[in-house]
Formats: sequence, C-alpha cells, structure tokens
Amino acid sequence: MTDSKPARTRFAPSPTGYLHVGGIRTALFAWLVARQTDGQFILRLEDTDQKREVAGADEHIMKSLRALGIDYDEGPDIGGPYAPYIQSKRLASYKKWAQKLIDSGRAYADPYTPAEVQTFREQAQAEKQPFLYRNRRPENPPVWDGSQPLRFKSEPKTYHWQDAIMGKSHAGAEAIDDFILIKSDGLPTYNFAHIIDDHEMEITHVIRGQEFISSTPNYLNLYEALGFEIPVLAHAPHVLAPDGNKKLGKRDGAKDVLDYIRDGFLPEALVNFIASLGWNDGTEQEIFSREELVAKFSLEHVQKSGARFDERRLLWMNGYYIRELPLDKLYELAKDFWPETATNASIEDKKTILSVIQERLKFLAEIPTLTTLFFEELPVDIALIDDNKQLSKFSHAELREFLETSKTAIRKSDFTVSGLTKVLNDQLEATGQKPGVLFSLIRIATTWAPSSPGLAETLSLLGKDKTIERLEKAIAALEK
Repeated sequence: MTDSKPARTRFAPSPTGYLHVGGIRTALFAWLVARQTDGQFILRLEDTDQKREVAGADEHIMKSLRALGIDYDEGPDIGGPYAPYIQSKRLASYKKWAQKLIDSGRAYADPYTPAEVQTFREQAQAEKQPFLYRNRRPENPPVWDGSQPLRFKSEPKTYHWQDAIMGKSHAGAEAIDDFILIKSDGLPTYNFAHIIDDHEMEITHVIRGQEFISSTPNYLNLYEALGFEIPVLAHAPHVLAPDGNKKLGKRDGAKDVLDYIRDGFLPEALVNFIASLGWNDGTEQEIFSREELVAKFSLEHVQKSGARFDERRLLWMNGYYIRELPLDKLYELAKDFWPETATNASIEDKKTILSVIQERLKFLAEIPTLTTLFFEELPVDIALIDDNKQLSKFSHAELREFLETSKTAIRKSDFTVSGLTKVLNDQLEATGQKPGVLFSLIRIATTWAPSSPGLAETLSLLGKDKTIERLEKAIAALEK
C-alpha cells in the first residue's frame, strides 16, 4: 500500500449459503488493507435478496471469519457507530436517498409490467439492437408510491477510472442504463444499497470480485448523481477450478471453509494459502506469517488473471505448519481426532506417536488413518502385498523367506529406533533386496495399512512382542 491513511474496508456477503474460498479471499484482502493502515474492517450482511437467503447463513459467515482469525471491528453481532449492519434493517436510509434522487429528477417510477419489459427486449432483439431500458423510458411516469419499482435515470457518458487491481479501465456510454434502485417489494437492489451503505459507513476501499466490473460504469453514474466521493475500487479475479478453465465451484471439490477447519487444517495455513491465491510479494517466498502478510500485502501485486485452486499445495502448506508446531501444541490440537480405540492410551504414548507421524501429517483428520495400527489389530489383507508393484514380482514362498529372516534378526534388536534402523539396514544386505521391497514387505506385514510412519519408528512404538506376533501372522497368511 502506498497510502498510509487509515483505510475503512468492508466485507459484504449475502447470507445465501456457506462461505467459499473466493468469498474468504475477498474478506482477507479487505482485512489486510485495513490492518496494515491501522484502519477498520467492517462486516455487513446484504440480505435484500430474501428469496435466496439460507437460514443460518449469517451466523455461518461470522463463524467462518472468526475461525480464520479475520476479526472485524464493526458488524451485525458487535455493533458499531454506523449500525445496523444488516441491509434489511436500513430501509429508511435507502428511501431517504431514493427521494433525493426523485427530487433531483434522477429517479422515476417504473410503470411497466414484466411482460411489457419482455416485449421491449424482444423488439430490440428483432431489430438486432442491444436492449437498453433508457431507450424505453416512460414520458410521464407516475408518482412513485412504493408499489412500483423505482429506477435510476442515468446520464450516459464515457468513464475512465483506475482499478487498484485491474489498472486503468474505461467504458463507453453504451454500458450505462436505467437500473432498478428499489423493487416493488420495498427492498433495495444491491446496485443501490451498497453504494448508500458504503457512503454512510465512510468506506474508503471497495474490494470485490471481478463479476462487478461490468456494472462499475452504472455505479459511477450513480455516485455522481448522489454527489458521493468515489472510493478506491478493486476487483479481484476469480479463483479458478483446479483445471484452470472455469470459476471454482462446489462440483470442483471446493469445500465450506469450516469443513477445512473440521478436517484439521490450521487457520494460519488456510490464511497463508488463500492470501497467496493470485498474490505474491514479488519474491519466491511461499510461507508468510500473519504479521508478514499484513506488512507485505498490496492490491497492486494481485494478479489480473484468475488464480487456480490447487488443493495439493494447500495440503503441502498445512503439513508445513503442522511440522512447525511444538509437540505439546500438536497434542492439544489433536485431542478430538484420535480413533476411538485410543481412548485408554496415555498422554505420553499419544505424544510419542504424534512425534513419529508429525513429519508426514498433512491435516489432523489423517490421525486415525496413521495411528489406528498402534491401537488395534487390523485385519490381514494379502491384497496389500499382491497389489504392490515391487512385491508382486516375488512368489509368496520368497516373501515368507524374507519375513522369516527378518523376524529372526528383529527379535534380537533392543527396539530403540537406532537399533532397529541398524537391524533393518543389515537385512537389506542379508537378503540382497532394496528398501522398496524389504521395508515395504515388513511395513505391510506389521501394520496392514496402506501407509505408515517411518518403519523403525513404527516398530519401536509397536514393541517387540506385537511386532513379532504380527510378523508371524503375516508368514502364516502367506503360507495359505
């Protein structure tokens, strides 16, 4: 940011469903701009499209922001100097400004029925002309009594403006039309209400998705008609599906942000990942603390093209943050993720297991998959051996021999990690096999799991008796 004046930014979602990654990114960008200028970040709920409203979505939005540490200074649940922060409770304000537009000759009652408007559209189509409502303005509109839509009377002109993300932008007069300000049900449209709210709440930066770019000329026309100062405008490009060909949606695997939290993704990792969707500071740095993001973020460094959502990168990043956690903190965060069979395990045993799996843990909901083998006997599954690309090259008799030789050597180990590591490496030489063969075989035979932590660490945790017992069961299964 080049402007050091305190910014007032806002996130103004509609409570029509869960908060997706694109929405969170918009909120995060606005939060960062406010925090780095010691300004204020406001949450406002735009609920004027009540037919699409989803029960509980308002609380879900607030819970999602809180879960990520995106704190707001004013909002529906905490109030503030410009309350209320819910549009359906601000109707008197919209009517006041609507009347000012009527009085200045810049708004009129729309007398046409939807069927008549559709006829106008069809006529324009038949004439191969774009449909512009301003070309059909009624000559003598009735006095607006609230029973009919109220339309803005535009004054088309060419506009040039600077977008803080997209750069220099412009549009001709053909992009400007008479749009509805207040619907016949008495509720304002987004196009009208957000401009009134932003003015009254003294918003300095309007940060939103690129889908609003095409409407910007109409908004500029309305700002002028109202005599409002135009805030800094910034339109962020879409977050794209993994293939990069379309906007990210539910069908592309995008989850509710709270689902990521429930799966054990850390808020710090999610914030870092979401901030870097289409933004970087011009360096190769990928891991940013929250403080670094606040210090380094700028709208000017947000890319103009869409940012591809890569969940593998999110998994890598979350794994990095997990590996950086002190063991005691990881234990605290993991308390709700253990398998049921771990109920009676001691704190010390759980911490030891966490220390072993921490290096490969990508999200906390993986803990049962990686640790069940320590708490219960998993069923013997020879298919894990037969389907292994390396092991399938050998007969069951050859694999039994490898296990017999290894069992004898392992039995003599002191079962420390270092002692087991030496025994296992000696067995590579004794059997003439590579780690991909011998270690995979011993790992499967002692865990019957598709994956596990380091082999020596796993055997050390299992202990001598359980390790030998499982090797003997595997040998017996291969005989059958």
